[in-house]
Amino acid sequence: MATDIKKYDFKAGLPQEFEIVDIGELYHNIKDTLTTTHRTGFYHIIWFQQGTPTHLVDFYPIKIKPNTLLFLNKDTVQRFDKNSKFDGNAILFTDSFFCKTEVDTKFLRNNILFNDLFSVSQIEIGKQNNLFTQLLQQMTDELQNVRDNSQADILKNLLHNFLLHSEREKRKQNFIEVKKDTDLDYVMLFKDLLEMNYKNQKQVNYYAKEIIITEKRLNQATSKVLGKSPKEIIDDRIILEAKRILAHTTESVKEICYSLGFEEPTNFIKYFRKHTQKTPIEFREQFRLD
Repeated sequence: MATDIKKYDFKAGLPQEFEIVDIGELYHNIKDTLTTTHRTGFYHIIWFQQGTPTHLVDFYPIKIKPNTLLFLNKDTVQRFDKNSKFDGNAILFTDSFFCKTEVDTKFLRNNILFNDLFSVSQIEIGKQNNLFTQLLQQMTDELQNVRDNSQADILKNLLHNFLLHSEREKRKQNFIEVKKDTDLDYVMLFKDLLEMNYKNQKQVNYYAKEIIITEKRLNQATSKVLGKSPKEIIDDRIILEAKRILAHTTESVKEICYSLGFEEPTNFIKYFRKHTQKTPIEFREQFRLD
């Protein structure tokens, strides 16, 4: 086992933080890296054009069908299948590439592809194969052009179109639409704040104050949209990170305790057991056996 979950930043030296890669070729060249649990500080759109691999996202195995698009938010922990052949392409990009305006930022933060509140987003392309193929080819062709002042904007606009068409297809494929209202806005703000602060801020009142609403109002929003209280959502995020570290690193329980903001290992052990019915060591041993 690795000593930590490998974290990869965007490749240095590119004209912009946007890239299209051949995942079949990448798999051939760096299979050990892709099939080891890792996380990246950028977004993935993975187009599995051939093969039926099982892609692991956190602790959820996602069975892929040919001609499927998978959308992974930045910092998602993932692992490619080492036992199944596949081919396709991946579009990789960062916040700084896409988010030129507040409108861009809001679109990326709230779109249903990278922010599906109930599952990891995937769509089967089907009849729209030619459309997505053309969009991908246009982006590929533009990357081959000599860089000028227009290239980044052209690529960003093409990517935006790709995402809009993907959203349209997603809504046709058994997607549960969450009504866009104030409740959803509060939930998305809460989740963004939680992602930045869960290690040090575990109290609901902190997040309510940051959003400038009452705890009761935040509870109404999360209960309506997600069916969970803010405290349950905070606990879920902490437990997910604890599981990630236990499963994919050799850090001691004491080290994990302090890294997640607990004052004493005994407090962390009790907390973990309360939410998983296992001690941290029992979970780690079970995961290794699995």
